[in-house]
Amino acid sequence: MAQATTRLTMAQAVVRWLTQQFTEIEGARVPLFAGVFGIFGHGNVTCLSEALEAVQDRLPTWRGQNEQSMALAAIGFAKAKRRRQIMVAASSIGPGALNMVTAAGTAHANRLPVLLLAGDSFASRLPDPVLQQVEHFGDPSLTVNDAFKAVTRYWDRIVHPAQILSSLPQAVAAMLDPADCGPAFLGLPQDTQEIAFDYPEVFFEPRLWTIPRPRPDRAALGRAAALLQTAQKPLLIAGGGVRYSLAEAAVAAFAEQRGIPIAETIAGKGGLTHDHPAHAGPIGILGSTSANALAAEADVILAVGTRLQDFTTGSWTVFRPEAQFISINTARFDAVKHRALAVVGDALETVTELDAALGTWRADPAHMARARALFGEWDALLDRLQAPSNTPVPTYAQVVHVVNRAAGERDTLISAAGGLPGEVAKGWRVKAPNTFDLEFGFSCMGYEIAAGWGHAMANAGPGGLGGTPIVMLGDGTYMMMNSDIYSSVLSGHKMIVVVCDNGGFAVINRLQQAKGVPGFNNLLTDCRVRDRAAPLHVDFTAHAAAMGAEARHCESLADLAAGLEWAKSNERTTVLSITTDAFAWAPGDADWDVGVPEVSPRESVRAARRHQEEIRAKRRIGV
Repeated sequence: MAQATTRLTMAQAVVRWLTQQFTEIEGARVPLFAGVFGIFGHGNVTCLSEALEAVQDRLPTWRGQNEQSMALAAIGFAKAKRRRQIMVAASSIGPGALNMVTAAGTAHANRLPVLLLAGDSFASRLPDPVLQQVEHFGDPSLTVNDAFKAVTRYWDRIVHPAQILSSLPQAVAAMLDPADCGPAFLGLPQDTQEIAFDYPEVFFEPRLWTIPRPRPDRAALGRAAALLQTAQKPLLIAGGGVRYSLAEAAVAAFAEQRGIPIAETIAGKGGLTHDHPAHAGPIGILGSTSANALAAEADVILAVGTRLQDFTTGSWTVFRPEAQFISINTARFDAVKHRALAVVGDALETVTELDAALGTWRADPAHMARARALFGEWDALLDRLQAPSNTPVPTYAQVVHVVNRAAGERDTLISAAGGLPGEVAKGWRVKAPNTFDLEFGFSCMGYEIAAGWGHAMANAGPGGLGGTPIVMLGDGTYMMMNSDIYSSVLSGHKMIVVVCDNGGFAVINRLQQAKGVPGFNNLLTDCRVRDRAAPLHVDFTAHAAAMGAEARHCESLADLAAGLEWAKSNERTTVLSITTDAFAWAPGDADWDVGVPEVSPRESVRAARRHQEEIRAKRRIGV
């Protein structure tokens, strides 16, 4: 008997297949693809939009304002869902597609799933060159969409309608593979989208996807248990993989029962509440004095679900050269880094099995007591930094404290690039698990507001926290990408946005001057301007109000506290702005390896170079 088929265009088949993919969240069966962020144009408006319009009740399409920001919103959604549910971002060809490359890099660096569908030029090449096509004289097969190859886990160009039969399942498998998770890209040539094909009906049968939990190799697990049992001063570093494995409770219980302090990476922060008994604080360049002191003493470091980025390791200066690492990670690439004893496996399963393999072993209770004392000192330092003062301009630390105090238990803090990451990583006291999103894997300016929109969508759906996203960002990042304030007003997804106006790119000005270069082109006062007598600041509240948001400028910390209460009572997105100090920062005690000129006529630069060489001399060299 011939196999039953149904005749659809390639674009119609892609969309129909997407609607038939499902997953489970907290026992409930839900669509794997929760929706589409789309901007239609030449290359996707005639075919893909026709297909999406027909299923908008099952696969809702949300109109973005910029292709990059809508893909960033999809990333924020995936983070909030802890990689259990995926959004699609769809663009036209040419500049629309290229706008998504930065977002693809953000998803790739952070190991987060998003399905990117970009229009492409004609596969037949008959009308070449078409509008927005970039021609390569020596390679006519090359289009702008090839740029995604560097920043995606799965890449394909569909030049025949039958190719989606194999490509779509492979794209989903890559996005849901905990070891290979990241963005998937499909280039859809506009003539291929229109072609009808007799697709097997079985291709469109509903499919339930589950995320695998690979178990560790028994021999590797045994070696890890034996090494950990020799530790006198062990330290556990919890990364983002702990959260994506849903292993927070298991890791926290393991650390508490075994007497091992937990330090959190930037991606891992939020797995523990601030006051958890095993919590030792954030580690590294944006870390705490408590976690960094423990790292400097540690003889065995158990790294769980972390790729050990330089901001975690202080460019490999925060650990003793002789310290030994056990790395638990689903990705072999990450597990074997820096001479670690690699245990490749899911965080939840591996930590559970490691706990069983340890028998009655427990670290010396004095070690955890010291960790608690160090963390208490760090907490007291935060209290002093965040306390109100008589200074005319509030510091970031003070502003973070006011927002933190006003946040509800289920409200999620969202931040990314600039000066705020260091301040919230150090100073935000997490009240409930998974209410903290600091994008610093790619440090993508412009992530914040877009991700806030994605979090608001995720919070309202199955398994969502139900709270309000609170976005904190600087004036420089606001100027870079703010249009999803308007998106959130249009769609009815509320967030609270706090804009800290410190007059430019203040934290990079700090780094510039710390390495001997005079302030140049970062703060507005150091930029080339036409008239220095004219006001340099932007009225952020007027701008946000023009996009339909509620908005208020706050003159003081007390005014900010009142503004936050007002914002929480509003039904729509609310933007609060406050002037903040460009030169006051929460202290850090970890080093960072950056490039400093080897020769310079400036003594300040030469001094910075000498200091940089001292930093490099302290590095723990690994391969």
